[in-house]
Amino acid sequence: MGSLKIFSGRSNRPLALHIAEEVGQKLGHCDIKTFSDGEIWAKYSDNIRGSDVFIVQSTNPPAENLLELLIMIDAAKRASARKVAAVIPYFGYARQDRKDQPRVSITAKLVANLITTAGADRVITMDLHAPQIQGFFDLPVDHLYSSAILVKHFKRKRISNLAVASPDVGGIKMARAYAKRLEADLIVIDKRRPRQNEAEVMNIIGDVRGKNILIVDDLIDTGGTLVNAVEALKQAGASDIYAACTHAVFSGKAIGRVEASGLKRVLVTDTLAPRSTCAKIETESVAHIFAEAIKRTFKQQSISSLFDVDKG
Repeated sequence: MGSLKIFSGRSNRPLALHIAEEVGQKLGHCDIKTFSDGEIWAKYSDNIRGSDVFIVQSTNPPAENLLELLIMIDAAKRASARKVAAVIPYFGYARQDRKDQPRVSITAKLVANLITTAGADRVITMDLHAPQIQGFFDLPVDHLYSSAILVKHFKRKRISNLAVASPDVGGIKMARAYAKRLEADLIVIDKRRPRQNEAEVMNIIGDVRGKNILIVDDLIDTGGTLVNAVEALKQAGASDIYAACTHAVFSGKAIGRVEASGLKRVLVTDTLAPRSTCAKIETESVAHIFAEAIKRTFKQQSISSLFDVDKG
């Protein structure tokens, strides 16, 4: 068996450093440059011949993050690495997972093809927007869950009279898993738009009056869906409202919307490097989960115990 080496792209180096520390290693050296014309160049300073290489890189926009990962995978294969694993804390383009209208790309499948063609032998990722994206890859995919970390956080808070809410029907399975572990009621928000350019109608399934609510989702992007859900819950008589998500995308005016909303606290993880923050946002690290997956993968041990936390 070769040696284990962990490298990082530039999308989220703080998380990669934390993962390497949890594994008990120093982060490997890889020189990455962007030339004046925008081209990306990567060279491994360490000898990786015969090594098992784990490359930590989220593929969130800009597109250079994805391209950087592909270049690093290709460079590792050409440097005679024994195995190359793409550790992708946040798998960008996951929301483009089907043809929901004519003449559009299934971009999540395209990205899977690119990573496979670049030469990756395995993908380790967390909280895909749609778990079936694992099937887009023709190589092993380890799908980890952040719920183990986030649930522990809210158990420590001991919030009384708690109910867990899904902001849309697509997140019911995740919300049910949280509700089960927190011994809380389950609430579902049915979001509908009658016609284009008309305001969304929020139908709340379940009794929220006087209850403290935890809204759970895989990501927060613009914050629009989350803030609309908070307003609907408040109007229905909810007390304190919290939110938890894995991927803190926070694009556009999201931070401002969260700050101005009726949310008491938003818990996120560090799968994405922080851009900006506010007093309502709190972060928990998922480095330990990724480190454990890397160690077990290298030792060819089962990592199924890292998957079952999201069953409900």
